Amino acid sequence: MPASRFDLGQTLQDGLRLHREGRLHEAEKLYARALKAVPDNFDALNLLGAIKAQTGKMGEALRLLTAAVKLNPGAADALVNLANVLHALKRDAEALDCLDKALRINPHDTQTQLNRASALLSMKRPQDALASLDAVIAREPSNAAALLNRGVAKAELGRQADALGDFNAALLLAPGNPTLLYNRGSAFLQLGKPTEALADLERTVATLPEHKLAWNNRGRALEMLNRHDDAAASFGKAIGLDKDYADAHFNLALTLLALGKLEQGLAEYEWRWKRTGVTDRRRGYGRPLWVGEFPLGRKAILLHAEQGLGDTIQFARYASMLAGSGGRVILEVQPELKTLLTNLPAIASCHARGEALPAYDVQCPLGSLPLALKTTAANVPAPIPYVAADPERVTKWRPAIDVLPGKRVALAWAGHVHHINDTNRSIPLATLEPLLAQEGVSFVSIQHELRDSDADLLARHRNVTHLGEQFADMADTAAVLSLVDLVIAVDTSVAHLAAAMGRPTWVLLPFTPDWRWTLTGAHSPWYPQARLFRQPAIGDWPAVVAALRDALNGDVDA
Repeated sequence: MPASRFDLGQTLQDGLRLHREGRLHEAEKLYARALKAVPDNFDALNLLGAIKAQTGKMGEALRLLTAAVKLNPGAADALVNLANVLHALKRDAEALDCLDKALRINPHDTQTQLNRASALLSMKRPQDALASLDAVIAREPSNAAALLNRGVAKAELGRQADALGDFNAALLLAPGNPTLLYNRGSAFLQLGKPTEALADLERTVATLPEHKLAWNNRGRALEMLNRHDDAAASFGKAIGLDKDYADAHFNLALTLLALGKLEQGLAEYEWRWKRTGVTDRRRGYGRPLWVGEFPLGRKAILLHAEQGLGDTIQFARYASMLAGSGGRVILEVQPELKTLLTNLPAIASCHARGEALPAYDVQCPLGSLPLALKTTAANVPAPIPYVAADPERVTKWRPAIDVLPGKRVALAWAGHVHHINDTNRSIPLATLEPLLAQEGVSFVSIQHELRDSDADLLARHRNVTHLGEQFADMADTAAVLSLVDLVIAVDTSVAHLAAAMGRPTWVLLPFTPDWRWTLTGAHSPWYPQARLFRQPAIGDWPAVVAALRDALNGDVDA
């Protein structure tokens, strides 16, 4: 069309009308015509860039909006449009810069503040996101989007109870909103309320059946309720939506293992290396990974710790099997375990993580050994004992134990406070007071770290001797365990150590136990001689303590 007959203003106005009516393809044609006629027109660049973004053409949108902002750096709307594209391209630091510039021009724009919070949340800066969200909610208390995002920020800061308040307020404004339901359900999950979580997550997937995260979290809620078959089906739905969804594969592995389906579960367990936030450390060892693909022969294999202390102790049992097949076994473990595991049968050498290692041909993480050696429910290796206390450490601790009257019982009631499952597996010391009142028993506290008020509570019981804070490493723990009559522990490294040593061991388990303890019964195939005390319902530690008292009244060696 000749320039003399072309009306730029009318073309843009018509395009904008079509744009607002949702007739994006027609609007795009008019914007493109305007830009062809006037290539450096800011409005044409900005509007066409916005259309391209809406239709998913982010590369073209980025080019057009970058040009628009260059022409008019004081246009807040263009800066916001560009920020949206950068956010979609996961370039959130640049998006945040654009949004900050837009807010300097228009400091009270609600949508810009919300977009800024979204960028900060994507950058894992929830505390900074709260400032933007608080500013919006101060002006607009009924802004459901701001309440939603503020709840998300609080949840990421570990403030799930506070997050629930925001999610509940937002749901009053937007009842049944699946995004709100998903986030509230996820908060309930973190708070250990699987029944409430399941209700919200089921409503989410009913509305958004393609929501893989909701299917995954629904599976986790079912798992917490000990509905493992249903949980497996839910994880399967998530994987059906995304075959490479590593978190769902890993969760499926745990539930299959808990059900005793070791062959399927161990194969899925290899997805643990691709989970959110996990670094695949196998790549750093410089030698080929071995997971049972061929006989080792006389090759040297490095077995390296990858998870917690208890996992290392549990899977160290496989070292003798590899050595028995002709392999030369080198062990790398956490520093706390080096002295303890140096004398493990059949290993060539044991090294603390970070120390120089001898030459080796292949390497395998300890948690992959059950898969590599084709473990099934029928052939779990349990060569108890396979860990022994160091004689020098036993001599060191004997005087402290020999003076204690009556039955001597080592006690560990909590794991590491930052463990992901701490709330579920640890017991408040006050809950154990009925046990501590048992006559004729000397309790030995082997807790490495005490929590708030624990020291005061221990001091009230003359039959409790606290030694745990004096331990240098797990070799000290093993020495004390070898000297007492019984070990009572929650599911921590102490339980694994005592059971691996063949000591009389009672393990206190939550309603949904870790997979290695299985789901029912008084014993586990991994530690057949250990006696398991299970919660009859979620959080019911008092019932477990009552069962412990009855057992102690019967026979401490039972």
